[in-house]
Amino acid sequence: MNILPSSVQNLIDEFSKLPGIGPKTAERLTFYLLRSADKDIQSLGKAILNLKNKVKICSSCFNIAETDPCLICADRNRDQTKICVVEEPLDVLALEKTKKFNGLYHVLGGVISPIEGIGPDDLRIKELLYRLKKGKVTEIILATNPSLEGEATAMYLKKLLSPLGIKITRIARGLPTGAELEYADEITLIRALEGRKEY
Repeated sequence: MNILPSSVQNLIDEFSKLPGIGPKTAERLTFYLLRSADKDIQSLGKAILNLKNKVKICSSCFNIAETDPCLICADRNRDQTKICVVEEPLDVLALEKTKKFNGLYHVLGGVISPIEGIGPDDLRIKELLYRLKKGKVTEIILATNPSLEGEATAMYLKKLLSPLGIKITRIARGLPTGAELEYADEITLIRALEGRKEY
C-alpha cells in the first residue's frame, strides 16, 4: 500500500523518467519542492512550459533556439566557410564555451547506431548535403564523440563527403575515447579544435 498522496507519487514517477534520476533522487527532489516557496515552484513550472512553447529547431543548422535562424546562423560575422558537424545541441554549447570556433554548426541529431536501429537516414545528413551544395563551405569539421558510434558516423560522413572536394577534418584526440563533448572541459575542447587534422 502506498502511503504517499497521489500528487506526490506522480511527481516522483515523473522525475524518475529523467535521465540520471533514480527513485531516491526523485523522492528528494519532490520533497524539496514541497518545502519550496510557491514563487519558486511557479518559476520552475513556467521555465518548463517555456521550454516546450518557445524553443524551436533552427531550420539551417538544427540547433535549438528561440529564433529561426538561430543566433549563430544569423551572425554574419561568423566564418560561413566552415561547418562543424556535431551530434547534439549540447555539443554546440560545449564548443561555443571555448570561444575558439567562429564558424557554423550542423547538428546531426544523433549517431549511426545499428544496435539502436539508427541508420544514416535517421540523421540530418541530407540537410548537410543540401547546405554544402550552396558552394560557400571550404571545410567540414567532424566533431562527433570519440565513441564507437561517433567514429562510425565520422567515417560514413568522410566517405560520403569526400567526392565533393571540400576539406574534411576531424577534431583531434584531445578527447579520450568513450568521452562525450558536453562533459569535456574547455581546455580539452580547445586542444581538440586546434589540433584537428585532415580526415
